[in-house]
Amino acid sequence: FRIMAGKVKWVTDIEKSVLINNFEKRGWIQVAENEDWNFYWMSVQTIRNVFSVETGYRLSDDQIVNHFPNHYELTRKDLMVKNIKRYRKELEKEGSPLAEKDENGKYIYLDFVPVTFMLPADYNLFVEEFRKNPSSTWIMKPCGKAQGKGIFLINKLSQIKKWSRDSKTSSFVSQSSKEAYVISLYINNPLLIGGKKFDLRLYVLVSTYRPLRCYMYKLGFCRFCTVKYTPSTSELDNMFVHLTNVAIQKHGDDYNHIHGGKWTVSNLRLYLESTRGKEVTNKLFDEIHWIIVQSLKAVAPVMNNDKHCFECYGYDIIIDDKLKPWLIEVNASPSLTSSTANDRILKYNLINDTLNIAVPNGEIPDCKWNKSPPKEVLGNYEVLYDEEMAQSDGPDRDMRSRSGQTTGIKGNRARDSGKPVLTTWK
Repeated sequence: FRIMAGKVKWVTDIEKSVLINNFEKRGWIQVAENEDWNFYWMSVQTIRNVFSVETGYRLSDDQIVNHFPNHYELTRKDLMVKNIKRYRKELEKEGSPLAEKDENGKYIYLDFVPVTFMLPADYNLFVEEFRKNPSSTWIMKPCGKAQGKGIFLINKLSQIKKWSRDSKTSSFVSQSSKEAYVISLYINNPLLIGGKKFDLRLYVLVSTYRPLRCYMYKLGFCRFCTVKYTPSTSELDNMFVHLTNVAIQKHGDDYNHIHGGKWTVSNLRLYLESTRGKEVTNKLFDEIHWIIVQSLKAVAPVMNNDKHCFECYGYDIIIDDKLKPWLIEVNASPSLTSSTANDRILKYNLINDTLNIAVPNGEIPDCKWNKSPPKEVLGNYEVLYDEEMAQSDGPDRDMRSRSGQTTGIKGNRARDSGKPVLTTWK
C-alpha cells in the first residue's frame, strides 16, 4: 500500500516545517520521530482507501490517522445540514427543552444554520419557501467542493432553471453530469467592519466522538473581503463582495499580501468589546462555542468512532449585524498553506499542538490510551467539551448554559475575570 511504504525521520524543525508546508501537494505526510513511529497525515481521499472494505487494510495499535472514516457526515455541506435537522427532531421527540421553539416555530436554542435545501431532491420545497419571500437572496454551493469553487448567488427562480427540465410540472430533475448542491438563505445582513464582510475560521480538534471530547484552538482568525459589502442585486455576481475565501480574495486588486485580509480572533474580541461591550461580546463567543458543540453532538451517533482517529476541523462562522452567529460549513482539511508570515506561525503552532494532543509526550502512539492528555501539553488548545465530565455535572447543564449561567470547565459559575471562559455543556 503506497502510503504505508517507507518511513520519514526528520532531525530539525526546518525539515519538519518543509514537510508540513508541502503536505497538501503530497496529499499526506508520514510523521516519524524514531524508527517505530507510524503517524500519518492523510488526505480525505486516502482515508477512504485505508478504511474501505475492499483494501482489507487494518491499522495496528501504534498507527494513528488524522481523519475519522466517515468524517464527511459533518464536512459535506448537505450531510451536515441533514444530521443537524435529524438531531433537532430527535431532541423534539425526547421532549428536550433544547428543542424548544418560539411562537413563530423557530428553534430558540438550535437555530444556528441558515434555511437550507438539497438540490435536486428538495427543489419543490425550495420553490415553496422562495415564493413566501420572493425578494430574498439565496446562495448555491456544490456539496463536495471547497475554496469557494462553484458558488453563486441567486434572487430569481429563473436563475436556476437550467437545472429544471420539466417546466410543465415545475419538477426538478438532475442531469447525470451535475453534482448535488445545497441552496441556503443568504445572510444579507452580515456584521461589517470597515464596511467589509468577514467570517471566522476556527479550529476544533476532536480526539474521540464516544465519549465526545473536543478542544477549541485559541488562535483562530477572521477573513475579510477586499471589496466593501453591498446587498445590491447588481453586485450578486461579484465574489470579492460576498465570499471571504482566501483562494478567491487573493486574486482581487485590493488584496493585501502582508496581512492577507485577516484579523486574529483576539483582535476581533477587542474590537467588539470596545464597540458593543464586554458582556455582549462574551455572549457571542459563548454562542459560537455552543454551536460547535451541538454540531459535533449532531454527528456523534453516526460517526465511525475508530480508535485510531482524531480530526482537526476548520469551522466557518458568520456573524450578522445583530451579533447572532451562524454555522456556514465545517472543513475536513482546513488549509495549512501560509499566505502571510503570521499565518505561517499560527499554522505551525496549530500542527505542533495538534500532534502533542494526538500523541502526548512524543511517545510511540497507542490507540488504546484514554485520549485525555495532561493540561500542560494542550498548548493553544482549551477543552471545549468533555462528555464524561459534563455527565457528572448533572442533566440540566445545557439549560443552565443557555439561560446565561455560563458554567466553567470545573462546574463553577464563571466569574467576570476579563478572560473568556469555555463551557463544557452536557
